[in-house]
This record gives sequence, structure tokens and C-alpha cells, in this order.
Amino acid sequence: MDDSWRTSLILNKLKEDRRNALKSTKRSKCPLKSKKVPKRSKIGMLLLGQPCPTQRLSELSFLRSSCKRRKGLKDQSSARSTSPFLHSSPLLQFSMANAWKRNQPSKILNPKNLLLFVSTSLILLTFLYFSNQTPKDPKLPQNKILKESVLHRPIRPFNCYDAPQAHPVFANTVEGLKFPFLYSLSDFGNLPDKPHKNIVRTLKGKPFRRPDISATVQELLEKMRSENRNGIFLDVGANVGMASFAAAVMGFKVLAFEPVFENLQRICDGVYFNRVGELVEVFEAAASDHSGNITFHKNFCVFLFCGCEAEGLLDNYVILSTSQYCGKVSASGAKMAFKSNEEIALQVKSIPLDDVIQESESVLLLKIDVQGWEYHVLKGASKLLSRKKSEAPYLIYEEDERLLQASNSSAREIREFLRSKGYHQCTQVGTDAHCTKTD
Repeated sequence: MDDSWRTSLILNKLKEDRRNALKSTKRSKCPLKSKKVPKRSKIGMLLLGQPCPTQRLSELSFLRSSCKRRKGLKDQSSARSTSPFLHSSPLLQFSMANAWKRNQPSKILNPKNLLLFVSTSLILLTFLYFSNQTPKDPKLPQNKILKESVLHRPIRPFNCYDAPQAHPVFANTVEGLKFPFLYSLSDFGNLPDKPHKNIVRTLKGKPFRRPDISATVQELLEKMRSENRNGIFLDVGANVGMASFAAAVMGFKVLAFEPVFENLQRICDGVYFNRVGELVEVFEAAASDHSGNITFHKNFCVFLFCGCEAEGLLDNYVILSTSQYCGKVSASGAKMAFKSNEEIALQVKSIPLDDVIQESESVLLLKIDVQGWEYHVLKGASKLLSRKKSEAPYLIYEEDERLLQASNSSAREIREFLRSKGYHQCTQVGTDAHCTKTD
């Protein structure tokens, strides 16, 4: 009797414990629907495929430990050891095994970051080193041609880097040329009432009017290039470089002679604008038949751009040129030629072309526009003109009888001199004469 009662009491106790366990399971809710249970527990339950009310007590202890860990209680190790399905789920094992990585601090000085830092530092140091090696002096990038020419020519080229910059600068490209170029105006006209024609054209959105000499030079040089001829272009009386730049942009080397400082400044502008510093060599001198100094009469009204006019076919372009070379012209001769009552007498350096041009240098084209001083320039180039036919230059010079008489010479005297050098064929083109050597 006592044993049966004791047995019954034990069974009732076990049933009561069973009911309490089931009640606690219902109160904790299903982990699949509870937000308090970690996601990896939900995944584990899904993989097991077991409903929550029928879980074994060992599984319940794991679920409860998971919920406690969610609330901050760290008894994950005991739950992992008592859970029989933890070891049977690879996905759950992976999730639990890598859970510690989320709580580890990230390493800044890892090998990858160190390599990136070192490579970036090397690139920055290399950039700083080479940037400090670049020349800061604007006078350094002078072309090699100018440096070499100083060694074997009796006159130093004009240094555009040392010359003061002319201002204001009014430049534009030239219309109607196969090889266009830019040049800078030295004559602005009578501002503001009568500005220069090219200034008006620019304000209307048009390029500068094409100078005839520029088109002529390019046509002749292109023909010579087609004949496989190469050499130098001599521009005597370069003015602002309208003929010099026409040849330089084609790739020909140019030696330009110009004594007027204001015009030299504009030539320097054109050298910058057309990027031809390695091709254009400028001399601040007047080509003549002797070395030394000559008197240069500069017409006062032309110098001030006050719009004075001369007789004949002189336009705004040529009026500028009339002030370039008067040479040994007397004051009365300058007045007669230019109809001006005031002149400025200047001393300019003179040099013969034969002293500048080396015998080994080939000259394709010689252009002379010195307002009456042409005969003296030609006499100073006797050796150059005496070269054989295949090496003698094509000659273009201005043949204005009025200007020649002002310089104590004449067109007849020039023609006789050229015939003595073998230039028998001369053609008149406007005020210019084009001559070629025939024997």
C-alpha cells in the first residue's frame, strides 16, 4: 500500500513537472515568430523541421540560452554543448562559428593598407621631385638656333625675351592663305575716329586682310619645295613680320632684318603667337653695303600714327614701311619723299648680307623692301647674288623710282647691277620686281 502510494505520488509529480514544462514552452512562444530569438536559431529550427510545442527539453534549454544571450546574458557556450541539433546543422554551425568576427575591432594597419600607403607616398614624392626640377626662369627656353647663330654670325640676334613687351597688342590671323598665321599691328590708325582697317575688320568678326607679299612668298616657297629645294628665306625690311611668318609657318628658316624697335616688338609678338621661335632669327640692323652706322630718318607723323598721307599708291601698310630705311637720305630728301615737315634722325647699325650669310647656307628667296635703300642692300649681297644659277636666290625687291631717287639711286642703276650678276630676267609686279638668274 505504501509502495503504491509512493509510486503514485512520484508519477503525479512527474506529470506536474511535465505540465509545467509544457506551460513554460507556450509562454516563451515559438522562436520562428519571436523577435527576441536570434535569426540563426530560427534557421536552425527550420532546418530541423520540428514544431515548437514538441521540442525536447534539451532543445528548449538551447532556445532559452539563445533568448538570454539576446538580452545580454552570455551563456552561449552551455547552449552550444547541450544542443543536439547544433552539430547536425552545417549552416547553423557556420553562423555560430563566425559570430565572433562581428564583435572584433577592424585592423587599420593591415598589410593591404600599409602597401597602399607606401605606394601613394612614393608617387607623391616623385611628383614633388620632378616639379621642383622644372625651370622657373622664362629666359631659359630660348631656341638652339639662336644660341648656335651667335657663335658664327658677326651680329647678335635680337633677344625677344629681354625686350619690353609692347602694349596694347592687337593681333589676328590672316585671311585667304593656305598656311595662315597671326601678326600684331603696330599702326592702330587715328583712334578713336579712324581706327586701322584691320581693327575694324576684327570688330566685325573678320580676320586681317591678306598682305600681297605674304601670298607671294608662300606661293614661291611651295613651288621650290615641290622641286625638293630647301634653304633660308631672307627678309630685309621685315616690318612686323608679314613675310617672315608666311615662310616660318611653312617650316622654312627665316633671317629677318629690321632696325625699328617698335616693329621688332611686334615681330616678337608674332614669334610667340605662331610658335616659330626655332625658325625665325631677327637682327636689329639695316642691311647695307658696309658695316657701321647709318643715319635713319623716321617720319614724325607716321611714328605718331596721326594719319598723314603720301603721294602715289601708298596705303596704311606702306606708310608704316616708309619710315623704315632712309639711310643716307638728307632731311630735304625725306621731306620730298614723304611730304612731311618733321623727321627724327636715328643712328642704326648696318651690316652687309655677305657678312651674315655663310657660304654653306642655301638661300632660296631674298625679299627686300627698304623704301629706296634697295641698291645698297644688293651691293652688300654681291657674293650671294654671284652664286651659280642652281644656288642663287630668287629675288623680290621694291622698285619705286620716287623712293630710289630719294636715296640717291635709280631703277636703271639697280637693273644694270643685277645684269652684271647674271639676273637678266626681271618682271614688274606692281611696285615690286621679281628677278631670277639665267646664267
